[in-house]
Amino acid sequence: MKAKRLAWLGTRTPEFEATTRFFGGPLGLHAEHTEPDFAVFRLPNGGKVEVFGPGDRDHEHFTTGPVAGFLVDDVEEARAELESAGISFIGPVHPYDQDSAWSHLVGPDGNVYEITRDGSRT
Repeated sequence: MKAKRLAWLGTRTPEFEATTRFFGGPLGLHAEHTEPDFAVFRLPNGGKVEVFGPGDRDHEHFTTGPVAGFLVDDVEEARAELESAGISFIGPVHPYDQDSAWSHLVGPDGNVYEITRDGSRT
């Protein structure tokens, strides 16, 4: 397994409105999707920044700060390799379309990270 690049960043914050204004305003990121407690911003290189508000229950494990997502060729293969190296994962691999999936892990530093495969960003 080899990480290709940083492809995704997620953050869960009690300051959802202020954070989304910051990303869409001063940082100038394009808001691709917004709803209560969830927003997606697209970076010029195709990467994503996702912001989760306090009402989001699917990312309560984002307690160590922003979560970096590394692009890999095959999430299941990368996960197996990382598990064999002693890395623990949070939940299963989550496919979200035919060519895309992600999985959260806990790094040796105790921080949460993600490995991701996004068919639209290869």
